[in-house]
This record gives sequence, C-alpha cells and structure tokens, in this order.
Amino acid sequence: MKTEQIMTISKDINSNLEKLKEEFVNVFDFKTRKITFNDRPLCIAFIDTISNKDIINEKIIEVLLNLKHGNIMTDLPVSTISATNSLNEIQEAITNGNTVLLVDGSNEAFIVDTVLFEVRSTSEPTNEKVVSGSHDGFVESLNKNINFLRSRIRSSDFKIEVLPIGDPSTNVGILYLDNIVNKDILEMVKVRVKSIQLKNNLTTGKLEEFIEDSSLSPFPQILETERPDRVISNLFDGKIGVIVEGSPTVSIMPASFFTFFQTPDDYNGRVLIGTFLKLIRLFCFFLCITLPAVYIAIVSFSYEVLPYELVSTIQNSIEFVPFSPFVEALIMQVVLELLREASIRLPSPVAQTIGIVGGLVIGTAIVEANLVSNTMTVVLAITAVASFVVPTNEMSFSLRILSFPMIILASIYGFVGIIFGLMLIFIHIVKLESFGTPYFSPLAPIRIKDLKDTLIRVPNWKTKTRPTNALPVDTIQSKNMKGWKNDN
Repeated sequence: MKTEQIMTISKDINSNLEKLKEEFVNVFDFKTRKITFNDRPLCIAFIDTISNKDIINEKIIEVLLNLKHGNIMTDLPVSTISATNSLNEIQEAITNGNTVLLVDGSNEAFIVDTVLFEVRSTSEPTNEKVVSGSHDGFVESLNKNINFLRSRIRSSDFKIEVLPIGDPSTNVGILYLDNIVNKDILEMVKVRVKSIQLKNNLTTGKLEEFIEDSSLSPFPQILETERPDRVISNLFDGKIGVIVEGSPTVSIMPASFFTFFQTPDDYNGRVLIGTFLKLIRLFCFFLCITLPAVYIAIVSFSYEVLPYELVSTIQNSIEFVPFSPFVEALIMQVVLELLREASIRLPSPVAQTIGIVGGLVIGTAIVEANLVSNTMTVVLAITAVASFVVPTNEMSFSLRILSFPMIILASIYGFVGIIFGLMLIFIHIVKLESFGTPYFSPLAPIRIKDLKDTLIRVPNWKTKTRPTNALPVDTIQSKNMKGWKNDN
C-alpha cells in the first residue's frame, strides 16, 4: 500500500498532466482535452463514465472557447467551482467525478462539480413494507437521499455533516436536528466515525461494527432503515442518523430494544390497532425464543402439566420417531434456516417454488419418514411465523439464534434451564448500552412517561413530550392537546 504524500502542482501544465497520466495509467475512461484560454494552454481532465458530459461540453468547453479571455472563477456558469494547488485533492476530485482545469503558468487548478453517478429509481424497500404511509425509499446516492429528507424537513435546524472516511475516502453523512439532539451523544458519534481507519470500501455494516458499543452482542444496537419517514420520525426524537455514500440504508442511533419492534404503521393507523400490533410483536419475541424450548421441556421432563388427551396425542406422534425431542428440534431448525436462506438467494420465481416445495413436500416427507413428529413440525412452524412478525431483520435473526441455546438448556434442565436462559438474556439486555444510553429503556431504568410509546400507543395529541431515551435537549413536542377543543 503506497503511503500518502502531499504533493503540489507546478506552473508547467505538461508536468502536471504527466503526473495525472501516471496516476491514472490503464484507466480507459480518463480523458483530457486541451484548449487555449487567455492565450495560454488549458487542459481539461475528467473521468468520462462518472462525469456529466453535458456540463463539460456546454458550460466549460463551449464557454471557454467563446470567451477566449476572462476569469475562470467568475465566468464559468457552474454552481460549484474551487481552486487548489494540491495534486492529491486533484486526483481525489477526478475519481469522485469532478472535472479539473489545469492552466499553464499557474500553480493553481480549478475543480468543477460535474459528478454524474447512475442512480436507480426510488421504490418502497422490500423488507420494510407498510400498509399506510409513504411508499418511497432511499437509493444509493447520498445527494438524492439528502434531497428526500430536505423535502420533508424544511428547517434550518436540520444539519448534515459530510465526513470523508477511510482510504480511499467514502463520504459519510451525519444527520441531526440541532435544536433537539443531545450534543454529548452527537460528539460521541462524530468521534467514533472519525476514528475509523479502513483501507477498504466502507459500507453501512462495516461502519456499524466500528462504532457500536458491543459488536459481539446478539442484539443490534443501531437501527437500520431504508425509509425516509422512519428516519425523520427518529430525528425528531433527538436521535442521529448516519448514511454512507453508495448505501440506501441509514443507521439510527442511539437505539433501544423496543425501537426494533416499531413500524410506521403503528402511528399511521388507529390507536387501538397500533397498540395491539405492538403487543403482538413483543409477544412474538418470547414465542420465538421459548416455544421450541418449552415443548422440549414438557415432553422430556414435565409432561404431567398437560391434559391427558393432549399427552396422548403427543405420545402417538412421537412413538415411532427414533430421535429425542432435542434432535428433532435441531433438525427442523436447520431445515427451516436452509429453506429461508435458499429463498433469499434464489430468483423470485424459483424462491416461491422452493417455499412451496420446502413447506409441503419436504415437511410432509420428513413427518411420514418418522424423522420428526407432527407436533414438533407445528411448534417450529409457529416459531418461524413468530420470527417473521418482528419488523426488523437484524432483531428477527437475533431471536432465531437465541432459540438454539434455549433449546440446549431445555433439553438438559427442563423448565429450570429455560428460566436460567431467560435470566441471562434479560441481564444482558439490561446491561447493554447504545452510545451511552440504556438499551432496555424505559423499563430499565424505569421511565413511566416513556411507556406511552413503548408497550402501548397513546393518541398523538396526548404525546406532549418526546421519548427521553436519546436524551433530547428539547423534550416538548406539543403544547396543546386539542387546540380546537380549548377554543370552544
């Protein structure tokens, strides 16, 4: 890896051009064009595939040829132009899609913004679909993503700081509302992001590993989303967004445990519906972790807790199965994970076929071959459905991982093992932090006022204060409950 050396350009245009050609040797789309301006040779250098050729032709080359004499900084009809004498800055500008003007006899070069990266059209994220609300999502362009947010947050308090991180540098945007965000947490985020020294391409996943508090925890401490409305909602709660150039995903921090069980549908629909859906998702958290373990504990240790009729049904289903319930559960869990992974990696039409084949043919064949009992198939099917109810993929995968140690504990110690496993999980959650804030807030520490937006959903006109998990500076978000009622 070559070391970074700060180099300056000379007044000889040919010398500067040779240095650039050495840097971009074997780069087929590196182009140069020489013209005469102010009676001096002038060279225009750019990368053809990522630069806007219309701007280069119409606003640079054509204008300079027609003017023949003038001032580049003031006469070019472009929105952004800057001067530099650093060869390193010139090289970085060209690789980012900008155009560089080299003038003979001057030790300054001019950088014109002509960036043109191809961007796919916006669409609703496939992993964050909602019934009501907006149906757009972020794309891989940082500028376009900021445009989505700017069009919805029309305030001077909406700040965006772009930092070049890594080598080669990748632009990382830090988003926050200056009048709400906690400055200590903001400074912590900036320090962690700036400390990244990666000589590789920087992605959202890599960035999160570098800055999160506990990378080895099974629970995610940073919320990922591709929805602008979800980002805006969290920014108004005093949280911070981090977005990486080239990624459609925004990282929200700090995040609490209950944040991963919320969706925009909770706040776009009726109050009772939102509360019901929240409770269902939290119930699925326990169901996904404990249901296979509870079944193993009952069958292996405590079958007397079931009614006789149900015991008889279970006994008939496992009578000819040669494996223990523990082995049955492992077989089914592994098969489900294989089918889930296959359905993700294959093209959509084939994935649908795999789902049908896996759910019907393979499941029926396994039961008829007496490798797994009917009851265990039902239990694992309910567990799989429960994991799909969790709206965030990172949390859903964490729950599926945690079900394996719970199965092992239940097969050894029965219900005692399940209780011990749940105790360890909750102790870990309570101790966990996300950027200095309690992960299990508002239950640990208990914050009564914040429960209105955690276990239940109260009407919007009753939520006068913001959640305090992110320690916002301004906690008031509504002064009047229903102003039109007060006027009567």
